[in-house]
Amino acid sequence: MSGKADVELLYSAVEEAAGLLDITCARDKMWPVLTAFQDVLISPVVFNMVTRGGRIGDLSFDFAVSSSAGDPYALALSHGLVDETDHPIRALFPDIQARLPVQSYGVDYGLTGGFNKTYAFFPMGDFRGLAELADLPSIPRALSEHVKSFAGYGLDGKVSAIAIDYARRTWNVYFNGLSAEHVERDTVLSMLREFGLPEPSEQMLEFIGTSSALYPTFGWDSSKIERISFSTRTTDPAALPTRIEPKLGKFARNAPYTYEGECVFVYAGALSHGEEYYKLAAYHRMAAAAHDRVRAAS
Repeated sequence: MSGKADVELLYSAVEEAAGLLDITCARDKMWPVLTAFQDVLISPVVFNMVTRGGRIGDLSFDFAVSSSAGDPYALALSHGLVDETDHPIRALFPDIQARLPVQSYGVDYGLTGGFNKTYAFFPMGDFRGLAELADLPSIPRALSEHVKSFAGYGLDGKVSAIAIDYARRTWNVYFNGLSAEHVERDTVLSMLREFGLPEPSEQMLEFIGTSSALYPTFGWDSSKIERISFSTRTTDPAALPTRIEPKLGKFARNAPYTYEGECVFVYAGALSHGEEYYKLAAYHRMAAAAHDRVRAAS
């Protein structure tokens, strides 16, 4: 996907998605990021939203970037989309690039919040182990301090991606390919207690039981897990969170997408020390292989 015509189509889709949530889509904010990445932007392209108590804070436009593009933050920096920082968090992405096999990169860009995150996605079928990640020179000590716990819950060898939020100085480890045993009620409750997080509501526990992935969020200077999210992929716009948060359901029923069949969603439930809330990601464009996998599973 490249060229100005595609950028026009993407901008129209972003504008349509924003309209469903009554969020302003300013062309002068979105156009620079679309044109900055237009030569390296690949599928998937995803619309991502977070809802807390019925309020939608922002809509993010998330997209994959070819690994040939290098560090997405550096590319954003060269186009004036972000500011340089001397924080040690800047060293993490180059360390991942240099030491681990990365299939593609990703960007999370908020319509109102601007550049949020970069992602490093590991190849399907070649997810990474915890020890090699903990050995990265620039990764904070939090991971090594939790390796034994994560492994005890059967999560070793299931790391599919790492995300870095430069503005908030936080980072995520994504564990994928979970089975029913990983998200069984007693296992989840034990995990949350061990990580110092509160017991979820019954609604959240019901949702967690459907999950196939989880991802903790860490700060930079502490080993404390700030929050943990559980997610599931589905083509059902009426999945559990939409019954709890009606705005999720409205968006899911009307989100624009370009591929055949039903729209594909990723619902997530997040637990922090002070609240629980839900997220929705709707795939606007999908890589062909991912589309085939979804169709085969449905």
